Amino acid sequence: LIIDRGTALPEESFTRNVVDRVSSVGTAFMGLTLECAVCHDHKYDPITQRDFYQLFAFFNNFDGGPETGGRQGLDFKRGLQPPYLELPSDSQKAELDRIDLEIKSLQSKIDQLTAAAKLEQKTEPGADESNDEQKLKELNANLKRITQDRDRLIESIPATLVMKERSDVRPAYILVRGNYDQPGEPVQRNTPGFLPPLGSDEGGRTRMDLAQWMVDPANPLTARVAVNRFWQQVFGVGIVKTSEDFGAQGQPPSHPELLDYLAVRFVESGWDVKALLREIVLSDTYQQSSVAEQQRFISDPENRLLARGSRYRYDAEVIRDQILAVSGLLNPTLYGKSVKPPQPEGLWKIVAMPNSYPRVFEPDQGDKIYRRSVYSFWKRGLPPPQMTIFDAPTRESCTARRERTNTPLQALVLMNEQQFFIAAMTFAETLLSDTALTDQARLETAYETITSKVADQQTVNRLVDALQQFKDVYRDNGDAAAAMIGLRERSDSDAEMTVDQKVDLASMTMLVHSLLNLDATKTRE
Repeated sequence: LIIDRGTALPEESFTRNVVDRVSSVGTAFMGLTLECAVCHDHKYDPITQRDFYQLFAFFNNFDGGPETGGRQGLDFKRGLQPPYLELPSDSQKAELDRIDLEIKSLQSKIDQLTAAAKLEQKTEPGADESNDEQKLKELNANLKRITQDRDRLIESIPATLVMKERSDVRPAYILVRGNYDQPGEPVQRNTPGFLPPLGSDEGGRTRMDLAQWMVDPANPLTARVAVNRFWQQVFGVGIVKTSEDFGAQGQPPSHPELLDYLAVRFVESGWDVKALLREIVLSDTYQQSSVAEQQRFISDPENRLLARGSRYRYDAEVIRDQILAVSGLLNPTLYGKSVKPPQPEGLWKIVAMPNSYPRVFEPDQGDKIYRRSVYSFWKRGLPPPQMTIFDAPTRESCTARRERTNTPLQALVLMNEQQFFIAAMTFAETLLSDTALTDQARLETAYETITSKVADQQTVNRLVDALQQFKDVYRDNGDAAAAMIGLRERSDSDAEMTVDQKVDLASMTMLVHSLLNLDATKTRE
């Protein structure tokens, strides 16, 4: 979504957003860089300007303004613009059905008692309340309570925005040089000419027809693009390295027969992602070690032939979730609203506009801040720096392939980010809680848990020496140990901790924190 309030005319902004939608669909589902055809045809490109604007016609026919600024008081769960689609889970559907039946039953009983009460004639003024009236009060109270339960359940159901078609079809044109104010030849909704045709009637084609065309087994792109992206997630690089570009400018697949095989299996399984990933990770190819003879690195430095295991740094979200999971802090709750883990103070103010809402970042409290990174709230103007430093995209545009970098800033984030430090301290407490273990046994457990590798004797000796050095430092500086422990939320047991216990916790925390910073911790090998 392109937000250019105050810098562009509404129609210009609307056109830019439709172009962005077409480009995103091309990248996400077709593996093609369609935006190259916005302005003109290219001599050696099968995607013509007509092809682009025929796809454009599918996405320019909806109600609503081109953008909506942040406004206080809006229901952000429902989005900034209607309509929206409720997405309840199976358990939520079952609970909602149960509540609706209970409400219907209560309402029926209330109606019966109300009708009976109208016929009842009291013989004595001021007589005691009848049994029916008492039952009616109880039923109304129950109905109110259950209705509130239903409202809370509805509130917890996630919703997503959907694009509503206009009642009258907006005409689409080939825009001369891509300029919004220079419409040329009119076009109808259609798919690129070099791909299988769209079978439905030209006059009544809808986005549903386009979606069904995308997943039609005759479409040569969608399944291959999807399979390639899952392969990329598992191996670090796709069978087609340029996963965003399956066209002439992209790289050819390293194993075309494998790509075709997996794509066909994917479609035949009913697009079962779990089955696809299970087949990939159970393969001998995936289970190879990244350690290999020097000659293999020389002959195939990028490992395109898959003669050894892939080695790559994990994505930003995986690094954070892995650290929280190892520590035991990761909150596995599914669904629900976005959450705001702690960020540097005043972070949003530098990009806030006068009418922005919210202008100030207010972190959530409790264990919500430890939910998986997929639930973290993102402000596109200023996304979480802990994520972008590890090459997470800003989400301003569709990104099919992330670049991976290695920078000093990444090490500094791992060393100084408060959530990671609290995770290290939490895991250290877990290790120290088993008083029957020796320090060496704790260190062996920590190393294996964090790196998924068994420490050899040389590594164990280094860890023991490092732990002793940390203990020496904190015995000489007890205030530093106490200050470190004070970074976490206080508990009742903190006041009862002895000096030696504080030294042990601070030392083990630093040792665990060091392990979390190892290359082996954030790298798939």
